[in-house]
Amino acid sequence: MARLHHVPLSPFCRKVRLSLAEKKIEVDLVEERYWEADPDFMRRNPAGKVPVVRLDGKTMSESAAICEYLEETRPEPPLMPKDPDARYEVRRLVSWFDDKFHHDVTSKLLYERVNKKITGQGYPDSRNVKDGAKAIKYHLDYMAWLLDQRRWLAGDVMTLADFAAAAHLSCLDYISDVDWNRSAVVKDWYAKIKSRPAFRSILADQVSGFRPPPHYADLDF
Repeated sequence: MARLHHVPLSPFCRKVRLSLAEKKIEVDLVEERYWEADPDFMRRNPAGKVPVVRLDGKTMSESAAICEYLEETRPEPPLMPKDPDARYEVRRLVSWFDDKFHHDVTSKLLYERVNKKITGQGYPDSRNVKDGAKAIKYHLDYMAWLLDQRRWLAGDVMTLADFAAAAHLSCLDYISDVDWNRSAVVKDWYAKIKSRPAFRSILADQVSGFRPPPHYADLDF
């Protein structure tokens, strides 16, 4: 069985968890307090970051590299299309969410509201929270524009791009930082991906000191 060292409200860990679950790979979840720099964990990943997965006798880190490895070694069901142009679009959007969305939104809302508290780094910076709340509107509008032209974010089939986006948004939804009424098409997309079996363990997550909103695990929200 695979073993994943993770943090429940890490979008990068959630992306890997969704990929593992979609490919029906059983995994033992180990919640890691990475900020404490435990020597055993640091031996697994000297960068001191999650996720870290133990699979096929290997210890692997970095969510993008892990997901690519999963796709190459367990291609069914596919999360990357075969066409090079389509693969490029998936990779572009994965990078968009893990880089730009993360910088503009996740780091300013989730990290300020949650990570600072659980890691003992103090109180949220109100300016960052304000900037993140403003930026998420732009990103939701961009997603709406994409979904007005496509069934899924990168095209006609669900891909890793959808998991990358859903990983970030599900973390933010846990702390009620997503206005689902802003776009009906984005809300419908999230309801569709949220209803997949791969999402079940994520919807069961509980973070000490933080309670999710009533709609969080509701598939008909």
